[in-house]
Amino acid sequence: MRLLVTGGAGYVGSVCAKVLLDQGHQVVIVDDLSTGNADAIPEGAEFIDGDMVALARDLLPGGSFDGVLHFAAKSLVGESVEVPEKYWYGNVVATLDLLEVMRSAGTPRLVFSSTAATYGEPESTPITEQTPTRPTNAYGATKLAIDHAITSYAAAHGLAATSLRYFNVAGAYAGLGERHACETHLIPLVLQVAAGRRAEILVFGSDWPTPDGTCIRDYIHIRDLADAHLLALQHCRPGEHRIYNLGNGTGFSVREVIDSCRRVTGLDIPSRDVQRRAGDPAVLIASSERAVNELGWRPQHTGIDEIVSDAWDFTR
Repeated sequence: MRLLVTGGAGYVGSVCAKVLLDQGHQVVIVDDLSTGNADAIPEGAEFIDGDMVALARDLLPGGSFDGVLHFAAKSLVGESVEVPEKYWYGNVVATLDLLEVMRSAGTPRLVFSSTAATYGEPESTPITEQTPTRPTNAYGATKLAIDHAITSYAAAHGLAATSLRYFNVAGAYAGLGERHACETHLIPLVLQVAAGRRAEILVFGSDWPTPDGTCIRDYIHIRDLADAHLLALQHCRPGEHRIYNLGNGTGFSVREVIDSCRRVTGLDIPSRDVQRRAGDPAVLIASSERAVNELGWRPQHTGIDEIVSDAWDFTR
């Protein structure tokens, strides 16, 4: 297939583009490099630097593309609370414009990069697709709004669409890994301490109702995530919008992640317990049963040491 990948210079987009290329697909990446990295564009992909919607208007008409994988987004939770307008325009308005371009051009398939942030602070785990969606920040709210828009476009215009709600993506693949100017994710932050770029790692709360008192999260390896995107493309059906949670199905606590980083690096990584952060749930674990049953997807890289080891290789 010939595929347009928006945000393909970012962490998830670049790895997914690489796997698509490895599977023989033609890939055109559009990215304005506001948060992505030009050197993350995988070899073999055509890259066009610029505004996603403007470029889609030029590229999609004529029916030469079989689908779009849409990763481009604003994605900092804290910033979304402080500057929500940036997220409603940058995520929702931009995606509505993209959907209109796709409709006009007759582009048949869409795989959308959604998020577990659509669920907010769920009352129970594991989190299924039937768990009520109650986002607690503008980032999650904009992704949920886009999911609703996609549902209506599929029903009205025959779009074959899939939204993938990721949990905590980690690891690296084929020399491509996580690099953010403003890093907020636990594993790369801990590895920054190991690499001497940060003095210590802060543990936000040690009195949670969990076995070791620290929060538990579900980590999914980036390669497993990329495989899910290929399966989503294959299983898209006209007029349907399917939503799938993607996670490991097993949670690891903050202390377990830090201990894994110590094992993998062989380094003493300083940590310090501080007060809880407001709004942090104690446990977030995904149920990916629907993706297993309907897409045939099964994560292959589920051990925390393997995930951390791949991330450490990239960090070094």
